[in-house]
Amino acid sequence: MARAIVRVLLGAALAFAGIGHLTFARTEFQAQVPGFVPLDTDVTVVASGVVEIVLGIALIVVRRHRALVGWIVAAFFVAVFPGNIAQWAEGRDGFGLDSDAARFGRLFFQPVLVAVALWSTGAWDALRRRWRARSRPVA
Repeated sequence: MARAIVRVLLGAALAFAGIGHLTFARTEFQAQVPGFVPLDTDVTVVASGVVEIVLGIALIVVRRHRALVGWIVAAFFVAVFPGNIAQWAEGRDGFGLDSDAARFGRLFFQPVLVAVALWSTGAWDALRRRWRARSRPVA
């Protein structure tokens, strides 16, 4: 039950953030796109917003391939991590992260999101079951 609640909350948070990318927080997100991203900042923000909405909905509604969704969400959190590092390294303000300490502290939150995505979807458990099944001797 706890996993389901956390998974739905994570999905809702991702979908809400994605909607923010497309609407009320678009400018704020654009300011956080690091210079090394080869796309236009608005294209980057819109694309990542759409991805967040899709992933958020998937976390909430997908059942059969839930573990796969967990791995994809975790990979997304890993993929955006360099942007968080750049925000800290470049001293870019955004969403209340207006000090080096606040931006640095955020870096430790990203691995938590990865772990929550994997735990709440049962992705770790599915991987362990697969490893165990492969390591059993064939009779």
